[in-house]
Amino acid sequence: MKVGVLTVPLSGMPLGEALTYLKGLGVETVEIGCGGNPGKAHCDPDVLLHDTAEMKKFKDTVRTSGLEISAFSTHNNPVHPDREIAAEADRDLKNAILMASETGVGLVNTFSGCPGDCPDSRYPNWVTCPWPDDFGKVLDYQWNDCLLPYWHKTAAFAAEHGVRIAFEMHPGFCVYNTASMLKIRGQVGPALGANYDPSHLFWQGMDAIASIRELGDAIYHVHAKDCRIDPANTARKGVLDLLHYSDEIHRSWVFRTVGYGHDVQTWKDIISALRMVGYDGAVSIEHEDSLMSVREGLEKAITFLQDVMISEKPAAMWWA
Repeated sequence: MKVGVLTVPLSGMPLGEALTYLKGLGVETVEIGCGGNPGKAHCDPDVLLHDTAEMKKFKDTVRTSGLEISAFSTHNNPVHPDREIAAEADRDLKNAILMASETGVGLVNTFSGCPGDCPDSRYPNWVTCPWPDDFGKVLDYQWNDCLLPYWHKTAAFAAEHGVRIAFEMHPGFCVYNTASMLKIRGQVGPALGANYDPSHLFWQGMDAIASIRELGDAIYHVHAKDCRIDPANTARKGVLDLLHYSDEIHRSWVFRTVGYGHDVQTWKDIISALRMVGYDGAVSIEHEDSLMSVREGLEKAITFLQDVMISEKPAAMWWA
């Protein structure tokens, strides 16, 4: 496995400068945003896919840095009930797939998206419980009329270009936990897998190790991000928290730099479980710790991961 970084928090730096900074810290791979919420600061497919010279410049910048690209990322909602929003998200995703194909990266990280509750909806509707029975009808519409048709088509497009798609399992979207990830993969196929981010599972009360074991070879990419559950706030109001992320002291949970939500042993167990299911790719730091600056959060996370990472698996043991 290799220590990686999602470069989006460094979007104020030119790509070459950001890569030089990360290389100097011992980072081995980078994940690059190219549309949607990650933005296009370091990679604008609208330019690169139509300008041979700019594409060569981009590739040369990455190659000379000595770093590898683990994935391209575009996080948005391609099944949004607003057709303009959905179309923009779909265009960004298709461009990310083309970038992954053109550069030989072969992987795009994204969200599954979440539709509305009917064809006339204006906003997404995330269902969180089975009753009243209306919710079951909403889920049937979302999965069978929206989600599966879209992802069958998009997975086929990705496969034609030699690219896999990894869903970040995130509440608010139809694929938010292990069960929903395996459900869509089972119906669409192995073109879809998981961008495993334990922080989103921690605040749902899930066991990160159990999730890794269940997902197995469906894990295509890993995000290193932690989550701190506040016991006092959670005891009062549970984990479905609508307070703004900046109101840390009153929230039930907050995203943290790795090691500030769960201890070293937990992260050693995560890395070991990933190794046991055969994962040997990037562990990409996604800095979203609102209590730390970008540089402090990244540098502490890099140092932490370098200590817990398993870089090599032995070819054979002495007793074999």
